[in-house]
Amino acid sequence: MSLLVVGSVALDSVETPFGQKEDVLGGSATYFSTSASFFSPARVVAVVGEDFPEGHLNFLRGRGIDLEGLTRETGRTFRWKGRYSYELNEAQTLDTQLNVFQAFSPKLPESYRDTPYVFLGNIHPELQAQVLDQVKAPKLVAADTMNFWIKGSRAALLKTLSRVNLLFVNDAEARQLAGEHNVVKAARAIMAMGPQRVVIKRGEYGALLFEAEHIFACPAFPLAEVFDPTGAGDTFAGGFMGALATSSGVLDQALLRRAMVMGSVMASFTVEKFSLERLREVTRPEIHARFAEFRKLTHFDDLGSLER
Repeated sequence: MSLLVVGSVALDSVETPFGQKEDVLGGSATYFSTSASFFSPARVVAVVGEDFPEGHLNFLRGRGIDLEGLTRETGRTFRWKGRYSYELNEAQTLDTQLNVFQAFSPKLPESYRDTPYVFLGNIHPELQAQVLDQVKAPKLVAADTMNFWIKGSRAALLKTLSRVNLLFVNDAEARQLAGEHNVVKAARAIMAMGPQRVVIKRGEYGALLFEAEHIFACPAFPLAEVFDPTGAGDTFAGGFMGALATSSGVLDQALLRRAMVMGSVMASFTVEKFSLERLREVTRPEIHARFAEFRKLTHFDDLGSLER
């Protein structure tokens, strides 16, 4: 089944202790759609400027990503510049230039409106609501948000959350949104706001899936080298949603847990190089092999002979 993502397509400048890159491909919609495209057809609604390289668009098209909903406007493309310390947990934003993204108003092509899986990237919650006004009975609506919207646009965010099935947030955002320090209590408070499921991303410590009374903990893949964590969260969401979209059945616990692992698999590849460099070259056999490694990481036998 097809996936729709509405978010940013950007040019990033990133500095980490392991190097730096200028004006490389970035943006939430870019990471999400590239990751999801390994599993399901992806459709993008976003905006770029006159300066956006055609080569980047050719890369996305080469992944089979539908760009009918991406418009090129007069002006410069959204740009973000950030720096990471050795901790690599959070970026220090050095510069943000919204440019054409400042006036972004998502308009879905008619062919997009019946897309069954919808991901609302990290944009203003009122824009997220505009997208929901245009889609027709999606099977699953997932959204991302951040501390900026939680603090500055809380009322609009809560209205949008009442229409969302699943929310992706990191642990700090979950605590801020819920007003709870404990992430379990925070997840339950967020589900009371509308979403039936919450995924709390915890960086190098993995991710947690909350649904009704069920909790599933997925580790992050242990890597010897991490170069750039930019876009890892959106890559996770793309792998997660892409895995869900491969099934036409009920979104049961087994499918959701498999999707969590696939999200972690895809995110683990992203951080191994800058920008989307690793996702450009990763192969399906590599993805399948790492998924198998995850099974080994988390497998253990029952008590058996340990019981007296």
